[in-house]
Amino acid sequence: MSDNNSVFKKADFQSDQAIRWCPGCGDYAILSQTQKVFPEITTKKEDVVFISGIGCSSRFPYYMDTFGFHTIHGRAPAIASGLKISNPELSVWIVTGDGDGLSIGGNHLIHLMRRNIDLNVMLFNNRIYGLTKGQYSPTSEQGKVTGSTPMGSLDYPFIPSKLVLGAQAGFVAKTIDIELKHLREMIRRANDYNGTSFIEIYQNCNIFNDHAFSNLTDKETKSDQLLRIEHGKPMIFGANDNKGIYIDDTTPKVVEIGKDYSIDDILVHNEKDEFIADMLSNFTSNDVFPEPIGVLYCKERATYDSLMEGQIEEAKKKNKSKKTINDLLNAGDTWEVK
Repeated sequence: MSDNNSVFKKADFQSDQAIRWCPGCGDYAILSQTQKVFPEITTKKEDVVFISGIGCSSRFPYYMDTFGFHTIHGRAPAIASGLKISNPELSVWIVTGDGDGLSIGGNHLIHLMRRNIDLNVMLFNNRIYGLTKGQYSPTSEQGKVTGSTPMGSLDYPFIPSKLVLGAQAGFVAKTIDIELKHLREMIRRANDYNGTSFIEIYQNCNIFNDHAFSNLTDKETKSDQLLRIEHGKPMIFGANDNKGIYIDDTTPKVVEIGKDYSIDDILVHNEKDEFIADMLSNFTSNDVFPEPIGVLYCKERATYDSLMEGQIEEAKKKNKSKKTINDLLNAGDTWEVK
């Protein structure tokens, strides 16, 4: 590990491990941008830990030249929580996928959000199980034909941003693997947030679910179907910035800016507004509205870490006589077994 005063470069976060993802996988872009932004957000590489579960995305810790754990299916939040609570100075990052994080790991994820431990979640969403060869996942669209659903999936898909907002997440953002500058900015924003941050990253699986997000990435369509949200700015989109989101009473609708509506009529994004965040989460997979990327919600509240530290200090004040482990073990009623 480099010393604390070193100036890092991207190469300092590139491990010597051979990257074992399919050529063309969106994971490469996410890895590259993470390695590129980390020299800007940390000066102590030895305090950075990446923790993952099982899946294509979960090989991530091998490729970051930091500390890391490749753990078990769906349980990365539990291990990351224990690590962060036991060593609050660490910068802890969970890398998971739509299968690992929302299926077997779904229960762990929602409780992580409500506890608000100061760590970060990057959820790669390709709407498919890639590692196990193309079964439908919790985020696959209804009607998805795969090897495990030959007649089409009957399940209604999870909307990750809506799920974590319902679990009281304080920081929720969305981005896309090939939106390189935007992706770096979302990682930077998540790092700066004090509490559990959640970034959903649309990631293309070119083997089992290619072009899943082509409407958001193709030049011909993305201007009309992608909404870039930014705090304090109106929600406008379109090839000529001629469309926007207008609130009619409490109902959002897409309007054209010009004859009947001006820029002053367009809804201005407010990261601290839960109503706006929930509304934006409903735009996902919706033919009527554009897909939002950016920070949907950002509002700080007390973290589990700080509340726990407060309890520990209070307990110390009440039990000043117990100075050693032996004192603690012999406190109160004791029994001798013969």
